[in-house]
Amino acid sequence: MDMTLADVEKDIKTRLQQGATSRKSAMHTCVVATADCDLRVMVLREYCSETNRLRFHTDSRTPKVTAIAGNPSVAVLAYDQQGKVQIRMRGTARIEQDGPVADAAWAEATNFAKRCYLAQQAPSSAVPEPTSGLPQWAEGTNPADDEVAPARDNFAVLLIEIAQFDWLYLANEGHRRARITPGEDGAEPDRTWLVP
Repeated sequence: MDMTLADVEKDIKTRLQQGATSRKSAMHTCVVATADCDLRVMVLREYCSETNRLRFHTDSRTPKVTAIAGNPSVAVLAYDQQGKVQIRMRGTARIEQDGPVADAAWAEATNFAKRCYLAQQAPSSAVPEPTSGLPQWAEGTNPADDEVAPARDNFAVLLIEIAQFDWLYLANEGHRRARITPGEDGAEPDRTWLVP
């Protein structure tokens, strides 16, 4: 495999942008880990290559919101099995429930997606039997705008500023690994090859 470190950086950005825009991309769903050692699969909604920021959607009542408030350090894992590429990321997270970013994310979401935030109890609440948490009328439906409007109170965005990318390509002839650390204030990134 003949790649330069600049090629690796471009590959990371391309894969994350595709992950954010295509449901068919292997990197559309990522594993997000908070400092409390909890992991969850989340849908990547946006990747900004200029700021190296990832955006995910979440319920403002989830335990991860509390965990991030206590320690904003997070890790994100994306893996493309067919492409044999793993991208590990470390960064700092913040939750935004109000403001232009959250408002825009809410506006672009479908009503079917918005209904997830209609859950009557907070995610991770103990219940006596299996449930979606949704009101019965909302299960399996695509509700109208006025029906999902109350869900906005529970909706938030999880924004992660990536401080480091760790890229791994798996190959029979020998794996390849690189670390990309974005430069601050427009400075050139630090790029280095690593032993896999």
